[in-house]
Amino acid sequence: MMIDLPFIWAGLIAFAVLAYVLLDGFDLGIGILFPFLRGREERHLAMNSIAPVWDGNETWLVMGGGGLFAVFPLAYAVVMPALYPLIIVMLLGLVFRGVAFEFVHRAKGAMQGFWEFGFWGGSLLAALAQGMALGALVQGIRVEDRAYAGGNWDWLTPFSGLTALALAVGYATLGATWLILKTEGEVLERARRFVRLLGPVLIALIGLVSLATPFLRPEYLARWFGWPTVAYSAVVPLLLAGSAFLLWHGLRTRHPLQPFLATVAIFTLSYAGLGISFYPHIVPPALTIAEAAAPDGSLLFLLAGAAVLIPVILAYTAYSYWVFRGKVRPEDGYH
Repeated sequence: MMIDLPFIWAGLIAFAVLAYVLLDGFDLGIGILFPFLRGREERHLAMNSIAPVWDGNETWLVMGGGGLFAVFPLAYAVVMPALYPLIIVMLLGLVFRGVAFEFVHRAKGAMQGFWEFGFWGGSLLAALAQGMALGALVQGIRVEDRAYAGGNWDWLTPFSGLTALALAVGYATLGATWLILKTEGEVLERARRFVRLLGPVLIALIGLVSLATPFLRPEYLARWFGWPTVAYSAVVPLLLAGSAFLLWHGLRTRHPLQPFLATVAIFTLSYAGLGISFYPHIVPPALTIAEAAAPDGSLLFLLAGAAVLIPVILAYTAYSYWVFRGKVRPEDGYH
């Protein structure tokens, strides 16, 4: 039986993107929540909770973007011109956030406040740009003669604005649940209050996006409500409801890990819902996974490298989280 290399690579890139969203998501969420933490000590404690892992989390963004360029060059050539403004804003936000992360602990006086603002602004800009890019991709990209055929502002729609808001709220919720896991005392209680406020808003926004998505394109509608596909697509909202209950239950029982895992499950299931809508397209509605893929020889060569690289990334990521497990305290400084 022939190995479907484009399908395997689509799965690997989808995994890399999901890993980035989950891991860098709580980093960005900490930044989005930054102004709502009381005092410099609380804000710096929140930064210290992600200090050992935040830069490693962005490895998956490099792998996802680089993998798309190498493995699905046609998709890359179509998506980038369609989303250039959003990609630029996202990268500028991530760069400024990264610089602020380093300088905020070294600056004095007013400059420290400037870099704290930069950490918040960079995190929020990156989250909104990612969410808007997601919405633009879901609503479809116009392609003619294997090239982008849309306008400069096709990405700016009410739907992409809704997905941007949903992703920013989702990141903030993920960041708050991370603080529940990693902090104690006042910061922990404040994080619980954040989740109680943000959790229902996140579920409502996911519901709005989920209701709007099937009506963007006829194939989405058929996938979600046609028979027999509805038999398995209906499982996703049921599992989402279960995850939302686990989030509430974790807050109610004051379990430190359950809210974070429940939020991860909400993100993962929402991502699976996108996969149900997209498949077999990689750039809806014009390009399928098979059409956008590089030649099989290139895919096989790159797969040999990925077979070594991905386990190494997973191993050092798991090791770093294991080493820095447990609660973060004010005396645990950032070095």
